[in-house]
Amino acid sequence: MSVADPVSHDAHDDAHGHGHEQSFISKYVFSTDHKVIGIQFLVTTLLMLMVGGALALGVRWQLAFPWESMPLVGRLLFSGEGGQISPEFYTMLFTMHATVMIFLVIIPILAGAFGNFLIPLMIGADDMAFPVLNMLSYWFMWPAIVCFFASFFCAGNGAAAGWTSYPVLSALPQAAPASGMAQNWWLIGVTLVGVSSMMGSVNYMTTIINMRAPGMTLFRMPLTIWAMFITAILQAFALPVLTAAGFMLVADRLLGTCFFIPAGLVVNNADPTVGGGQPLLWQHLFWFYSHPAVYIMLLPAMGMVSDMLANVARKPLFGYKPMVYSMAAIAGLGFIVWGHHMFTSGMNPALGMTFMTSTMMIALPSAIKTFNWIGTIWGGKIEFNTVTLNSVAFVSMFVVGGLSGIFMAAVPVDIYIHDTYFIVAHFHYVLFGATLFGVFGAIFFWYPKMFGRKMNEGLGRAHFFFTFLGANGTFFPMHLLGVAGMPRRYADPYLHPYLEHFLPMNQFMTYSAIMMGCAQFLLLFNFAYSMFYGEKVGRNPWKANGLEWTAPSPPGHGNFDVLPVCYRGPYEYSSPLVEEDFLLQTEYLPPPDKAEPVKEPEHA
Repeated sequence: MSVADPVSHDAHDDAHGHGHEQSFISKYVFSTDHKVIGIQFLVTTLLMLMVGGALALGVRWQLAFPWESMPLVGRLLFSGEGGQISPEFYTMLFTMHATVMIFLVIIPILAGAFGNFLIPLMIGADDMAFPVLNMLSYWFMWPAIVCFFASFFCAGNGAAAGWTSYPVLSALPQAAPASGMAQNWWLIGVTLVGVSSMMGSVNYMTTIINMRAPGMTLFRMPLTIWAMFITAILQAFALPVLTAAGFMLVADRLLGTCFFIPAGLVVNNADPTVGGGQPLLWQHLFWFYSHPAVYIMLLPAMGMVSDMLANVARKPLFGYKPMVYSMAAIAGLGFIVWGHHMFTSGMNPALGMTFMTSTMMIALPSAIKTFNWIGTIWGGKIEFNTVTLNSVAFVSMFVVGGLSGIFMAAVPVDIYIHDTYFIVAHFHYVLFGATLFGVFGAIFFWYPKMFGRKMNEGLGRAHFFFTFLGANGTFFPMHLLGVAGMPRRYADPYLHPYLEHFLPMNQFMTYSAIMMGCAQFLLLFNFAYSMFYGEKVGRNPWKANGLEWTAPSPPGHGNFDVLPVCYRGPYEYSSPLVEEDFLLQTEYLPPPDKAEPVKEPEHA
């Protein structure tokens, strides 16, 4: 390993609050250390994952056993007359399930947890550019959590306009009087989550641009860092649009404005509402953010899986630069395809054709990434550990979700399957099937760096198999239900005679979902147990190449013993230049001596 000249951290430590003895509160609660903040995000989002899963099981119970009394656990979680779920409560359940999973789990676990923990370590920095802003990005999540749960427990039936919160139902309190204040709390929560994400995105971009170690050029960065960088750009440009739309909707509800309220609207047989706004304006603003948000929830997992697959295959990543360019292309195209969520809104066919074509183009960079992942593991010396299983599951589930997305990109097909369970199957394969399997693999892979111990491999494999079986048993039949015409967001779809025979399939899906939910307790137990009793490891248990593996496990303040110097890219596995099958980015190899001139062989 190279020995860079030791650089004093004293001045930087004083600026970041690390140069003096800290109390427990300042060190572990209101910490400005990026590693502590990353772990705070990780623990919080894992707990929110269980909350979102419980809400999903409430939805699944109603679809499998409509209007039947729930078991004791369900009654404790979802109070109702006789333990039953009312139609209004069902609407609130799927609204809050989507809200928790998107805004409190997937986005913060990727950008918040792994972004915070990994970015400085992988680029050779000692902290984030703005440590106090970094701390605030975490603590702004808690008021959002309070607002979301306040909306859930408000008198009446909570925020029940769906997670998309379409006007005019969401814009007029008198249209849904029981959920008036709850909808206000929900909108405030979304705004606070957006502020938290914007704080993080500014920090990530500044840190990656300005604080890379000597020799760490852009094309020596791991794909995890490229993915976080592109994600931060997406957040910085897309989030202000949703935040502005949220303020406009709150103004419609509380101040009497008419951004989204049309003229002459009659509500509850009252006098026509004075308006003049456009309900479709909300859809445009909401989806202008929410489609790039799909890639905010996917790109970081793509980057982390790329790093993990190269490591477990012991091969250089296949097509490094095409992978970088394809991520940038996915992000760029993501800004011009939001209208494919609105094909049934009555848009001009020419505009629909434009959105359809641009949506289909995303399949090209996505295919590049998929083939490059396959090329990376092809012929590799693969060890089938928990990291490998979750990484390969990410690729396979992403392929299923991506292929169904191509169907939905076609306007005629989308008009048929819009608001059916085919749509639900698609985004669950992408966001749960792909993203969360990438997250599960990343937790196992970087856990030794976080805590200096490995997670239990047996528990990890058990968690993977039960989750994989449960996820496919829950989400794959949704394709069949959707093509057959089963609508989503109905508390009792079996009122339609042609849907009665879908009840057994929904019951099978619910049993699969229960198995998948119970499997997450294995993850939580493994996470907590291994923190104290897991196998102790050194700096580089995975024999990886990145800068983070040159730091102690777990890293102290300042991260590195000496500031690292980068000499090569992050994927030098099975290099012929060294005997080992990995070559650290910090390893300095002197240039080979000039070859001696070839002498003529002597004749006898």
